[in-house]
Amino acid sequence: MDAATLADALALAEAAPDLRAAATRLRERLAPLRVSVVDAVDLRDETPAAAGERCALFLGASDGHCWQVTADPAQAAAVFVAARR
Repeated sequence: MDAATLADALALAEAAPDLRAAATRLRERLAPLRVSVVDAVDLRDETPAAAGERCALFLGASDGHCWQVTADPAQAAAVFVAARR
C-alpha cells in the first residue's frame, strides 16, 4: 500500500455514514486486504497509519497466526478501522 492509496482509503472511510459502512467500502476498494472494525480502546497505544476527523486507519501484518499493527505499508495484509478518539 502506498501513501496515495492510504489517503484514498481514509477519504473513503471518512465519507461513510458509520464504521461498518466504511469497512464495507474499504473491503471493496482494497481487496484482497482484510478489513476489520476494531474498538479504538484496543488500539489506544498504537499510532494510526492515517487519521481523519471521525476515524483512524491502522495497518495490520500477520505471521500467519497472530496479527499486529505495523507502520510498514509493504507488510500490510489488513486495515483496521477504528473511531477517532
